[in-house]
Amino acid sequence: MSANDAADATVALRGSPMFSAAMSVSDPTAAQPHIETVPSPAAARQRARWLNPALGLLLPVALAGGWELAVWLGFSNGRLVPPPSRIIATFVDLASTGELWRHTVATMLRVAAGFAMGVVSGTLMGALTGYSFYARRLLDPMLQALRAIPSIAWVPLFILWLGIFEASKVTLIAVGVFFPVYLGVMAAILAVDRKIVEVGRVFRLSGFDMVRRILLPAVLPEFVVSVRSGLGLGWMFVVAAEFLGASEGLGYLLIDGQQLGKPAQIVAAIVAFAIIGKISDWLIVLATAPLLRWQDAFGDRQGGA
Repeated sequence: MSANDAADATVALRGSPMFSAAMSVSDPTAAQPHIETVPSPAAARQRARWLNPALGLLLPVALAGGWELAVWLGFSNGRLVPPPSRIIATFVDLASTGELWRHTVATMLRVAAGFAMGVVSGTLMGALTGYSFYARRLLDPMLQALRAIPSIAWVPLFILWLGIFEASKVTLIAVGVFFPVYLGVMAAILAVDRKIVEVGRVFRLSGFDMVRRILLPAVLPEFVVSVRSGLGLGWMFVVAAEFLGASEGLGYLLIDGQQLGKPAQIVAAIVAFAIIGKISDWLIVLATAPLLRWQDAFGDRQGGA
């Protein structure tokens, strides 16, 4: 081999990827490629656990601070829409006398009882009408007609039947919870993929096994959504229930504030409804999260709702 051929071979070898890799190994000072570190899923979930609530509080805190500033600068006297400082003072006064705790507990107990009744009855009726063709043709038209009745229209009838005490209030709340749960369960069962049901029939599953192993996992996500919707309506219906004949409860605070001309008390009761309603909804999400871990949903990759 001539000297020129040897020089050409050396130049070609130096330009090859194998030569570059060998030199990077032998030379510790050679530049290494930059590798970006990807955060672990656990770290991402931990960050989202703190970031999501902070983002959720950003808008209400900004609105409250803006209104407080507007009243402080004299753009409004804050008489009909009191500033946050006055609402906080009202909370402190109600808490110091024990009224806030007494009214809150009374409302929570009513909602809890009505919510339990509405969820159980709505789930059973929704499962029956969704699973059985004849039950759906027999019961669903009547239930859909009853669903269109305004909530306040039930009040005189329940008072006439059950009196003005707790039974009528709890029943009204149960009616409000029943219809979203019933409709959600029935619609979720009807939307189950037919091919999944056919697989269960091929394996000769019994009716109970079909429900337990196929229908229940398929309808569970929609069931959680319907329960959350029913809880929201339960909080709305408790206000209508406490407007009539109640001597305690957050709804009673609303009426008392209206009659005595206390807008700060009215807004404080509304804020209390918002806080307790959000906490109860969060508890449902937290309790049902282990049942939905099998989902590979878009919201899970984005940090949840």
